[in-house]
Amino acid sequence: MAFYYQSGWSIFIAVVSLISILGCFLLAWSLASRKAPTDDSGNVKSTGHVWDEDLVELNNPLPRWWLYLFYITCVFGLIYLLLFPGLGNVNGFLHWSSTERYNREVEQTNLRIAPLFQQYLSQEIPQIARQADALAMGERLFLTYCSQCHGSTARGARGFPNLTDADWLGAGTPDYISQTITHGRNAIMPSMAAAVGNIDDVVNVSHYVLSLSDSDHDPALAAKGQKKFTVCAACHNANGRGNPLIGAPDLTDSTWLYGASIDNISNAVTQGLNNAMPAFGDRLGEGKVKVLSAYVWHLSQGSQ
Repeated sequence: MAFYYQSGWSIFIAVVSLISILGCFLLAWSLASRKAPTDDSGNVKSTGHVWDEDLVELNNPLPRWWLYLFYITCVFGLIYLLLFPGLGNVNGFLHWSSTERYNREVEQTNLRIAPLFQQYLSQEIPQIARQADALAMGERLFLTYCSQCHGSTARGARGFPNLTDADWLGAGTPDYISQTITHGRNAIMPSMAAAVGNIDDVVNVSHYVLSLSDSDHDPALAAKGQKKFTVCAACHNANGRGNPLIGAPDLTDSTWLYGASIDNISNAVTQGLNNAMPAFGDRLGEGKVKVLSAYVWHLSQGSQ
């Protein structure tokens, strides 16, 4: 049984737990050792509580059987804290941990359901996407692992891409989707304020960016910002259509991941953007990744 502490809070929790059990034991023992108070006639005094005029609560000691059960409970509590983690960071004689138990249950579950996904390892993602059973499993995987960010309908939210359209920051191919789910993705736009110029230049180039998609903008300011856009063209290309190879979005369509206002675009140019999708490869395994990739790829096929 290892005794180690990472902070004063661990000691505090252990001390409070032990004092609480000891206090309960001493309280019960003191109540059991006292005699019932009696009056001059030798009758047990009442507590003063009377119901229905003749139902009197007497001040008798607690029943022995109840006290013995209470003692057993206190002893059980001490034994439990010695066997299992409960005294701060003391891990207990049994070395039980919820993390270890969770990992063991996950491992057992994966072994049990592995045959369900084994059949898809030799199939291509488009082939999997044509199978109703695979799509049903993919949908459940999506709701479990992806809906927290992309929504239950996969239409995304601010900062989280819509997966049901044909607009992809990358290639949008089955392999691209599979690689993204497996290894994650870190999308970074550096701050370009210094390269663009002063505050007015940032506003001007923001108006020009909006003009590329025929969004609401000031034509005069957009004309001034066109020259400054050469700084942005390194990633988004001179025509603003982006570059899927590096994940630079197309600025000529109506899809805006972070908003299409002057303030939104100015903030992106000034402060930059940094968004990350975690990797799920180790958590899901190859079979689940393939089924999930097929489902995600299937979502956008109707719009292409």
